[in-house]
Amino acid sequence: MVDTDKYLPIIMDRDNLHMQFGGGIPKGTTMLLEGRDGSGKSAVVQRLLYSFLQHGISVTVISTELTTKGFIDQMKSLDYDVMGHLLKKQLLFIPVFPLFGQVKERQDFLGRLMNTRELYNNDVIVIDTFSQLIKHDIDEDRSFKVLSFFKKLSGQSKNIIITIESRELGENVESLFSSIADIFIELECEAIEGKMEHKMLIRRFGAAAGPVRDTVGFKVIPGAGFIVDITAVA
Repeated sequence: MVDTDKYLPIIMDRDNLHMQFGGGIPKGTTMLLEGRDGSGKSAVVQRLLYSFLQHGISVTVISTELTTKGFIDQMKSLDYDVMGHLLKKQLLFIPVFPLFGQVKERQDFLGRLMNTRELYNNDVIVIDTFSQLIKHDIDEDRSFKVLSFFKKLSGQSKNIIITIESRELGENVESLFSSIADIFIELECEAIEGKMEHKMLIRRFGAAAGPVRDTVGFKVIPGAGFIVDITAVA
């Protein structure tokens, strides 16, 4: 059993992702998931957040792509029913535009994000897709500010999970985020014999509870959810 004083448990009966990740997610860390569109970033995030909820951990999700209904429907299609968690307020789902308004080109979302303090009351804060939220409002100086903000939250035992679309923020900014993240995972997908194979490449996993796999293959199957696919890794 993972030490829940130090780690967030992610074990679920339907897969063994927790074994690939050393047993759990260290508390007070920033996780970065980077990959191109369709690589499975949101699927990994949804798997993690559902396991957090199942273990009594509160989660805030900020989404640049889904409405509340769309999020509920997508989670349900993977057999991740979150209605009860929403009703109990263990899960807070925030679609971007209703919160921040129709700001031209999404400018100043970064400042609004950091100044909306009620977003950070829960144990875990997920921002999917972070690069979509800030791409018109980011440079190296502002990157340092937001990273300092995330580190401050980590110091309060909050966990931050952000997803970034590859090459959307520029090489310097993306390198900065990847170098600072406690956990950095790159996602890849490719078509092999007519089927899409997804992989997580674990570039960094600081303070892991146990051994962490370098590469984790996975599938996303409607009605079954996230499935670790050992056949996808050579």
